[in-house]
Amino acid sequence: MMRIRWILLLAGLLLVASAIAGVAQPHFGRSATTTPAGKTITVSGNGSVNAVPDRATFGFTIETRAKTATAALTQNSADASAVIAALKSAGVTAANLQTSQVSLTPQTSQDGTTIVGYTASNSVTVRTALAGAGKIVDAAVGAGANGVSGPSLDVSDQTSLYRDALHKAADDAKLKAQALADATGLSLGAVQSVTEGGSATPVFDSKMSAGAPIEAGTQEIQASVTVTYAAS
Repeated sequence: MMRIRWILLLAGLLLVASAIAGVAQPHFGRSATTTPAGKTITVSGNGSVNAVPDRATFGFTIETRAKTATAALTQNSADASAVIAALKSAGVTAANLQTSQVSLTPQTSQDGTTIVGYTASNSVTVRTALAGAGKIVDAAVGAGANGVSGPSLDVSDQTSLYRDALHKAADDAKLKAQALADATGLSLGAVQSVTEGGSATPVFDSKMSAGAPIEAGTQEIQASVTVTYAAS
C-alpha cells in the first residue's frame, strides 16, 4: 500500500515538472502577427481657369529739379497736386489712389565734390477699371507726370476664380489616383487628407502705345492640391 502511494506521488511530481518545463520553453515555429499598415495612394492635382482682366494698376512719377532743396520740394508738391487732381477728375477714387514714394536727392558736380541742385520726386499708384485705363494715363501725363510704369492687370473676382481652379485640381487628383489604383490592382477608397498647394498667375502680354490703348489678353488662375486616398 505504501509502495502504491509513492508511485502515485512520483507520477504527480513528474506531471508538475513537465508542465513547468512546457511553460518555460519557447514555442518554436510560431511568430507574432501584426496588422499591416493601410495602403494609400497620394497624388497631386492641378487646375486652372482663364479670365479676361478687368482692372489695371499704374505707377505715375512726378520729378522736378531746382537749385535748392526747398525749391525742388515746393515745385514738386505743386506738380504732384496737379497730377492727383487730374486723376481724380478722370474718375479715380480716393480708395484707388495712393502715394507710394516721396524722395529728395542732391545732384553733385562731375567730380562729386559740389552740390549743384536737387531732384524731388513723388510717385503715386493708381488702380482703375481696365476700360478707362487709357484715359487715366493720358490725364496723368497731361497734368505733368513724367514717369509711367505698368500696367499690372488682374481680375476683380480672382477669389471665386481660384476656387473654381481648386475644384478642377481636386478632380484632376481623383482621376490620377483612380488611374494608379487601376494600374496596380487596387480599389480606390475615401480621401484621407487634402493639402492645398500654391497658386500662380503667369505673366501675360499687354500693350500700351500712344494714346495708351491697353490689350487685356487672358489671365490664367492656377491651383494645385495634394490628396491622399485609402486603397485596398
